Amino acid sequence: MSDLGDVGVQLKKVFENPIVRVMLKHFSQKKRLDPALEIAVGERKPRNIGEWFNYKVIDFAISQGAKAFGGTKDDFIGTFKDPYYRRGLVTTVRSVAEYGITKPQKLVAPFLVVWNITKKCNLRCIHCYANATPQGAPDELSTEEKKQLIDQMDEAGVVAIAFSGGEPLMAPDIFEIFKYTSEKGIYVNVATNGTLITPEVARKMKESGVGYVEVSLDSPDPEEHDKFRGVKGAWKLAVQGIKNAKEAGLCTGIAYTVTKQNLHRVPEMVQLARDLGVCTMIFFNFVPVGRGKEIQALDLGPKEREELMKYLYAELEKGGLNVFSTSPTYARISVEKVMSKQGDHVSLAHFGDIPLDPKYADKAVALADFVGGCGAGRAYCALDHNGDVYPCVFLPIKVGNALKDGFINVWKNSELFNKFRDRDSSEHFASRCPFRYVCGGCRARAYAYTGDPLGPDPGCVISDKLMENTNYEKYKYDLKDDPTPLLEVVKQ
Repeated sequence: MSDLGDVGVQLKKVFENPIVRVMLKHFSQKKRLDPALEIAVGERKPRNIGEWFNYKVIDFAISQGAKAFGGTKDDFIGTFKDPYYRRGLVTTVRSVAEYGITKPQKLVAPFLVVWNITKKCNLRCIHCYANATPQGAPDELSTEEKKQLIDQMDEAGVVAIAFSGGEPLMAPDIFEIFKYTSEKGIYVNVATNGTLITPEVARKMKESGVGYVEVSLDSPDPEEHDKFRGVKGAWKLAVQGIKNAKEAGLCTGIAYTVTKQNLHRVPEMVQLARDLGVCTMIFFNFVPVGRGKEIQALDLGPKEREELMKYLYAELEKGGLNVFSTSPTYARISVEKVMSKQGDHVSLAHFGDIPLDPKYADKAVALADFVGGCGAGRAYCALDHNGDVYPCVFLPIKVGNALKDGFINVWKNSELFNKFRDRDSSEHFASRCPFRYVCGGCRARAYAYTGDPLGPDPGCVISDKLMENTNYEKYKYDLKDDPTPLLEVVKQ
């Protein structure tokens, strides 16, 4: 990404200016920035001269930011009418105030926490990373302990919590927890198998402040899905759950874990998502962890994954459906497409993209260096049912316990997290890659295959080439491509 280096240099010059640093420190306090943003978007009037001054500064900053990236002030104001975007901005400002501009950007708090709130589950999925069971685990947190954790995340500045499991809807206090989280101003996501979403459950989810529901489907074919999930009738219940969630007014998406077994079904799956009218279709990187170790042979090879990412990007470009992937290589694909004038969207992370005006593509693409692809321990982290903290739900290296050690203490001081944040370190295999800031490789896959969380990401074509040209005897794995690429299957 050296051709975009000038943008990073300009940003560093601006934010390292002593006057700007003082202003950043001033606005890094929520009590100053939050009211100023509320006034800027027209939610209320200034209550005193201090609020008026802060508003004027923020209003000027919004105007300049819009101008720099080819938008309008109204565009930016429209974005920040959403309180969750405002919360994200506050965390970003605090991060730049504390760390300056870094690539990827270091954050004072994660934007997203994925919380496996229970080990209970009503299905028996063959790829389950959590080894969930119907009984759950004896050391699951009490309702009061869960609220203590939410308080900690609120104080830290976490923007969103994705409740997962197990099956989160099996937690007896789940609606109380949803409501408590949303009332703190934290965005509530729910990752579910969908089988328990009756019309009544969907209504309760909506009333308790859930913003987004993501239902897992592993095939457009009911029999294939049920076999993968270990329970007959799971597909029918999940699809009905999607319909019930949509009817309740919930933004609803579909999650699809891609393996050699269902790769050929991807086009059908995308079409099913369009037919169901969901807002998002997200394709999960398979990671052989938990019960997934038993089906490691079904993982995609480097060329298969590359073809898949290109196909998904083409579907994103069609519009009408947000098509994303948890593979950080998707960010690299989107950047390559935009820079070669073959696309108009940059997918900076698996939960969002930026539609571009081609005139400003280079500036928007430069943001990819700061967003940084793989967010494990850098833009997000995972909480287990007992409060243990991990870089990612697919990366089983415990770095602390949020209740015993303090959430923000673990986030800021974890040795592993800080290693993930330094993509220029010689310890980090991705330091050799020109897309190390944009992508960085999936740290969970690196650990699953090599035992080194800083190692190469199997299945990445660039890592594959780097492995060929470098003597890394300690990194040995056998990951093969099938002979017929996905795009050829689609053409047939």
